[in-house]
Amino acid sequence: MYQSHPDEAYVGEPYYGDGSTYVSPPPRTRRRLIIAAASLVALLVGGVAVDRIAAARAESRTAKAFQDGMGTADRPSVHVRGFPVLTQLADGSLDHVDLTAHDIPADGTTRPLPVTKLTVGMDGLKTSGSAEEAHANSVTATAFLSYADVSSALGVQVSQGDESDRVNVTASLPLVGDVTVSAAVSAASGNRIAFTDVRAEQGELLPPLKSLLDKALDEPVPLQNVPQGLHLRSVTTTGDGIDARFTGRSVTFRPDSSSG
Repeated sequence: MYQSHPDEAYVGEPYYGDGSTYVSPPPRTRRRLIIAAASLVALLVGGVAVDRIAAARAESRTAKAFQDGMGTADRPSVHVRGFPVLTQLADGSLDHVDLTAHDIPADGTTRPLPVTKLTVGMDGLKTSGSAEEAHANSVTATAFLSYADVSSALGVQVSQGDESDRVNVTASLPLVGDVTVSAAVSAASGNRIAFTDVRAEQGELLPPLKSLLDKALDEPVPLQNVPQGLHLRSVTTTGDGIDARFTGRSVTFRPDSSSG
């Protein structure tokens, strides 16, 4: 009589020796599900990669348009928000784009104040065939002006004041001495920053020093290192400088697009 042996392997099926667990191959349906899931993951990963490439191209074009228009030494950083970007590009408009630029230079008497840092949020940024311009339906922006840049532009030493939204301004002349006054900072029409309510703080206001302060503070200073279509809404002081907040609708970034 034929007797089976316990160590005899099953024909055509995996066997892993005494004490091992027998593992049967997965059913055909299960294998199909695994293959389909792996294919879907590969498709999604590929789609994300293609979408990221499209976003990077849109960011690069926007950065170039801004750099050409504002004359910055370095390209700004640009981030396109929302996913997928490809569908936004197909519609011809990006939902929201954030931009940060540094050191927007002054340009003679028409753009006397350099902008230390400009942060911009753009909604409905239109895409076009031209890499030299970009158009947004609505924009919010904050221009940060460091006290060092403001001081250099005005010819007096500007620093944070002892009260909210005020600055201290010190005028100095050789052989004359120096004097410090306090001035309120506010937004004026025409995208200008006004220095008002000037109060003597320290030192004697001799005529040469008064003349220097009058030249620096009497007339509002135009802030034109921002794209056309932006309007100055408010000005606040910080420990390091002045924040000027803007809003605008239908704003275009293109060469020579600074406010005039």
